Amino acid sequence: MFAIILGTRPEIIKMSPLIRSCEKQGIDYFVLHTGQHYSYEMDRVFFEDLRLPAPRYNLDVGSGSHAVQTGAIMAGVEKILAEEKPEVVLVQGDTNTVLAGTLAASKCYVRGPQKLPVEVGHVEAGLRSFDRTMPEEINRIIADHVADYCFAPTEVAKKNLLHEGIDEKKIVVTGNTIVDAVRQNVVLSNESGNTLKNLGLSEKGYFLVTLHRQENVDDKTRLEGIFSALARLHAATGIPMVFPVHPRTEKMIKSFGLDLKGISLIPPQGFLDFLQLESNARMALTDSGGVQEETCILGVPCVTIRDSTERPETVAVGANIVAGVSPENIIKAAGTMLEKQDSWENPFGDGNAGDKILHSICSEI
Repeated sequence: MFAIILGTRPEIIKMSPLIRSCEKQGIDYFVLHTGQHYSYEMDRVFFEDLRLPAPRYNLDVGSGSHAVQTGAIMAGVEKILAEEKPEVVLVQGDTNTVLAGTLAASKCYVRGPQKLPVEVGHVEAGLRSFDRTMPEEINRIIADHVADYCFAPTEVAKKNLLHEGIDEKKIVVTGNTIVDAVRQNVVLSNESGNTLKNLGLSEKGYFLVTLHRQENVDDKTRLEGIFSALARLHAATGIPMVFPVHPRTEKMIKSFGLDLKGISLIPPQGFLDFLQLESNARMALTDSGGVQEETCILGVPCVTIRDSTERPETVAVGANIVAGVSPENIIKAAGTMLEKQDSWENPFGDGNAGDKILHSICSEI
């Protein structure tokens, strides 16, 4: 039996190909949702939009400090694993859900009559920003070193794992499940309605903005500088800025009393609606790792508003620039990317990562 542990929007999206593969192949599995993203917009709507079975469990842990949230997830996961006794636990990415799920599973000895340790598979292993001030970097490093299976999306990710001394026998390069997800869900997206028309937007006639990283949205000076750059970019180009605002970001905007000139805030979008916004944007400006990947796959130029990226492949193929957070650098990077054509190659695989991951595990157990 497989346990698929997830807790955030990106994890739901990137685990959807694995859930579908389990369904298609008749593999016994269950989904444990930690509730790390706990509003309807950031949670249940994604299962409904993607036509996925509802999770068997939801811990509803909600927000909290890293220690409080991680501890709550560990306690909940441990109890459920003891009841269900899965052979393998799958986690994805770099969140507190990944850290807690990995640690809890690695200390559970419930598999089979001999009570063998539960094996852990880390999907999207080997990503590195090389910036340990980011909590996500710590989470992904720990998960990789504890996991029994490291499913690296690219050869770059595999090299990172080998450089840290991880046994090559544990590493499988599978491609990234986001390619599977984008390809599988773009059809559903086109069937779900006309998001652009509903928002009064035209194809390639707007910039898409997303911001949610702690180092950006919790720092007034950084956040104010980012919005200053976006306002100047809007004034210079006349192109609308559309910003599906993350609840955390919206809270900090109000707390800091920031003035968002030229930026249109809209509610968080379901993945299918967001996929339409991404695929039709003139350019994306983001601090999201997932958006960097998705826009690269979709042929949309991207400017990353961070000091580093764990997706260097997007930069290497010319789909993305890491601009930092100074207004001047953001504007300069945006100018460069506006001249880009979508002629780069997708570096994240052939869209069969979910099947490859399950095949790799099933051939071992």
